[in-house]
Amino acid sequence: MKKYIKVILSSITVLVMVTNSHADEANNLAIKDTVKLLNLASTQKMISQRLAKDYLYIGNRVALSKASRQFDKSLLVLSDIQKQLVESINDEEIINLLSFVDMSSEEFKEVSQEAYNLDNAQLILDLSESMLEGSEYVVSTLKETLNIDESNMAVIASRQSVLAQRIAKYYIAYQSGIKDKNTVEQMQNAVKVFTAAQKTLMENKTNTPELNRKLNDIARLWKVVYKFYLNIEKGGLPLIVFNTTDKITKKMNEITAMYTDLYK
Repeated sequence: MKKYIKVILSSITVLVMVTNSHADEANNLAIKDTVKLLNLASTQKMISQRLAKDYLYIGNRVALSKASRQFDKSLLVLSDIQKQLVESINDEEIINLLSFVDMSSEEFKEVSQEAYNLDNAQLILDLSESMLEGSEYVVSTLKETLNIDESNMAVIASRQSVLAQRIAKYYIAYQSGIKDKNTVEQMQNAVKVFTAAQKTLMENKTNTPELNRKLNDIARLWKVVYKFYLNIEKGGLPLIVFNTTDKITKKMNEITAMYTDLYK
């Protein structure tokens, strides 16, 4: 009898271990899926700013070829991201927000096909802000699900990509004739937040040598160009702003991926 009890207990132990193993595996897969969605929504934030920037550069016929290619590519990426998010998220509130982002992006496409003028440029700016706000809500909700706070290095680095495009957006908006107080303030605030975040990233004690090398590359570039950005009212350097902010975005995307791998 004791022998049979031992066998039963042993079988139960194995079953519990297998069940726990499967549960852990399922949980890890769920986390990976949520991280993927978070990365997609974060990219959507950046694209909301880059699309408006490219539209304004195209309208002003500055960096025309590059801006046009980037604009067309961003529209395709935005559509693909939107599709993946809608198909993968079941939360009703997030779905409603995604529907709003979708409506804003559709209106964005329609306006972008019309003749360029100052009214349409202002509308594009407003739509990009709506898309950003909706995408930011999705990002915040997914971060709560994963228990990720704002001090996470990957979160900070990802936000830098958005800020770089935002800086260029408001810089060219001012040069386009949208010379109100809000344009200047949004530009200056983006520069201020980017500068503070760059300092935080560089002072992070867990940085690998490769991360520090990439961050130092951005620091050297930023030291030269951030004064150009702040001097928005003087203007005259739209091509430099376009190229440097794109370069920063590309490097920050690489850094974000490295931080994500580091904290897995």
